[in-house]
Amino acid sequence: MYRTHNCGELTISDIGKRVTLCGWVQKNRTLGGMSFIDLRDRYGITQLAFNMDTNEALCSQARTIQREYVIQATGQVIERSSKNSKIPTGAIEIEVEELKVLNKSAVPPFTIEDETDGGDELRMRYRYLDLRRKPLMQNMLLRHQLAMATRNYLSDGGFIEVETPFLIKSTPEGARDFVVPSRMHKGEFYALPQSPQTFKQLLMVAGFDKYFQIARCFRDEDLRADRQPEFSQIDCEMSFVEQEDIFNTFEGLVKQLFKKIKGISLPDFSRMTYNDAMKYYGCDKPDTRFGMPLVEIQHMVHGKGFKVFDEAELVAGICVRGAAHYSRKQLDALTDFVKRPQVGAKGLVYVKFNEDDTFKSSVDKFFDEVSLRSWADAFDAQAGDLMLILAGAKTSTRSALSALRLEMAAQLNLIDKNVFKPLWVTDFPLLEWDEDTQRYYAMHHPFTAPKTQDLQLLYSKPEEVRANAYDLVINGIEIGGGSIRIFNREVQSKMFEVLGFIEEEAHKQFGFLMNAFEYGAPPHGGIALGLDRLCAVFGGTDSIRDYIAFPKNNAGKDTMIDAPASLTQEQLKEIGIDIK
Repeated sequence: MYRTHNCGELTISDIGKRVTLCGWVQKNRTLGGMSFIDLRDRYGITQLAFNMDTNEALCSQARTIQREYVIQATGQVIERSSKNSKIPTGAIEIEVEELKVLNKSAVPPFTIEDETDGGDELRMRYRYLDLRRKPLMQNMLLRHQLAMATRNYLSDGGFIEVETPFLIKSTPEGARDFVVPSRMHKGEFYALPQSPQTFKQLLMVAGFDKYFQIARCFRDEDLRADRQPEFSQIDCEMSFVEQEDIFNTFEGLVKQLFKKIKGISLPDFSRMTYNDAMKYYGCDKPDTRFGMPLVEIQHMVHGKGFKVFDEAELVAGICVRGAAHYSRKQLDALTDFVKRPQVGAKGLVYVKFNEDDTFKSSVDKFFDEVSLRSWADAFDAQAGDLMLILAGAKTSTRSALSALRLEMAAQLNLIDKNVFKPLWVTDFPLLEWDEDTQRYYAMHHPFTAPKTQDLQLLYSKPEEVRANAYDLVINGIEIGGGSIRIFNREVQSKMFEVLGFIEEEAHKQFGFLMNAFEYGAPPHGGIALGLDRLCAVFGGTDSIRDYIAFPKNNAGKDTMIDAPASLTQEQLKEIGIDIK
């Protein structure tokens, strides 16, 4: 055998054993007549010792070994004279008797250590080397643990894991599809699934009752830190359930993951309607680890001669505790922040509630102290607090205040990364109107059921219909979402009609699902949790890329294998595509 032990398991209790280890050379050091090699595998690091006095040839050989060489070493476990308490094997070392180079290595383009000197693009190009580093190894282990714990929980709960197809048909709703040309059916294309949505509903029609899959999904959309063109989701569906059944099952899953992986016992999850989330936090995925809710004051400021407020649909702000000391320079910087294109506000109004119980604002010309004090009452502001106010269209102003709220929390160190606040956001609008196309789009997807009490509004006031849908948010990150589904053909047909599908088009795109509803579809619902985002939350980082073994860069390219890449003319001809 190549090895008797790995590089992370030998301890003081193994002294005297003759062992064989294999791995990569982390470091090679010479101290007088002694040489030492730190040998690394995915389990840890063990020090190898060579003595020039006892074996000159072997010690000389060891001094020729370079970083990242793959070697095999056999020898006796002995106690280290200079122990390293930072690693589990730090009390022992191997007095090497035999050394074999299994494979040499070129000089790596960056140091393979916890803190590396390689930039993002360089490490992406040599991802297989980056994955040797301990932080990335630990990320992959975390992903494995989350996936296994999820599978065990769902399997114990009666769920069946079923794989669904990768080659499906393109649909007009949702994000852009990745398409795959068919060689056997020239001029026709498959699409890669954005989710297994219709297939998991068909599994409910088939009577599977409880389905799950850690599914690969594909979306051709612009990338951010929390998005990749291909990603994994914990995809689930259940029959004969209502919203509370979904909440109980998957709140239980997330609680168990936190307990098992992080040793944290979470309380029952909070709940908030979509309307309240937008009103008090400016977004549908609020971070509730800190306060600073949005406060609306347009009813207090209209008609006072300040044009910015008088013409605004919404005037609202946040109260920043203890920040009245902010200087003019700091306030100007905040104004620049809200004016950034990503935030989109036109300006910022501030009101300082000074420690001496006086007020100082950027609108003193228009509002007296009595007015400012009434604002302070509305904001529940105390002496020493700072009120920051924006005005404009309702949607954009709320969005800008949401960004400002997070910025102030970051500046004042209000966000505790060791605190986790899961939240169910419920009662989303079923539909959203798009001015450009002059039609409704499904807020989630076209198979989401309306709230039972709003069903009749689908026929008369579709914009007022609430969806029987829900998102799971943890610390301001949308971990997943789902809904109770439409299972009645008549309601589904009406939904397609409201979305602007003519009957023929709806049948062409989704006829297979509509037909299935004719054969006894049960009430059903489900959820999909983003595995990559869940990993990032557990790992305490913002980017999902570090938890994907071979991710794409921000331009959607895999620079390691140089994908996407062009095809030869012969390949294009074979699939019926002619590019001049």
